[in-house]
Amino acid sequence: MTNPAFRRVGVIGQSRYGGLEEAVVRLGRFADAHGVSLGVEDGLSQFLPHAEAFDPEQVDLLVTLGGDGTLLRGARLVADRHVPVLGINLGYLGFLTSISPAEMERALPLLLSGDYWLDTRFTLETRVERADGATTRYLALNDSVLHKGGFARVIRIAVYIGPEREEVGSFSADGIILSTPTGSTAYSLSAGGPIVVPSVDCILATPICPHTLVLRPLVLPSALEIEVEVQTPTSELILTVDGQDGEGVTSGDRVIIRKGEPTVPLVRFHGQTFFGTLRRKLHWAVPPVETR
Repeated sequence: MTNPAFRRVGVIGQSRYGGLEEAVVRLGRFADAHGVSLGVEDGLSQFLPHAEAFDPEQVDLLVTLGGDGTLLRGARLVADRHVPVLGINLGYLGFLTSISPAEMERALPLLLSGDYWLDTRFTLETRVERADGATTRYLALNDSVLHKGGFARVIRIAVYIGPEREEVGSFSADGIILSTPTGSTAYSLSAGGPIVVPSVDCILATPICPHTLVLRPLVLPSALEIEVEVQTPTSELILTVDGQDGEGVTSGDRVIIRKGEPTVPLVRFHGQTFFGTLRRKLHWAVPPVETR
């Protein structure tokens, strides 16, 4: 079955990256040549003055220009509508992005011919419940991180799972990372968590610098709801979602994480695989350098 061609494309970008203007202009030329409607966010309109304004409700594809952070921001904008996302990497690592600017001429026509596939990733819903009854909600593609701010000192938190609210344990640490398999190659990996294939249906709980030698990351079924309770009487805790959104959390607040309903389809082209990305981006299987 052939994938549908995209005709209403939204574009967002990160202004601090070099090559942004050139990439936007190339997208504009491609859209004009093929009758594609292009909508750009405010920061990019200077490069395409005649383009429409970006409306997340009116696109069938989102193109992100930047690194993984730009893709994460864009994914949250369109996740509720299951809009596919194509990441064009202008940054350094670009683990989630699909192509580089040099590959645009080859890849963009494939979007119109349907010669691509969708790598669907699930999200996390994070809910903060305050002692006064106030509630806020966040959506994450990578992770939700509860961590300390201010002075260098550990915090004490407790973790519970499932409808019976079974206690996993309480411990002192710098914080905890709750991530999707997509986020397993981000902050969780730096904190000692495992790399998880994106198709595995699980949630990772990775302590940050735990103050014990026996505490290890957990891989939990995604059907379970996970609750993190702050036990340290401090106002210096922060919840950070995908490294971009969040708020302060205090003792007595409950942070509840579960699998989100929205999914994010990432556009991939034939020959692109998760393990291929691992080899290229993390330099796996690089031949050793011979010495004499």
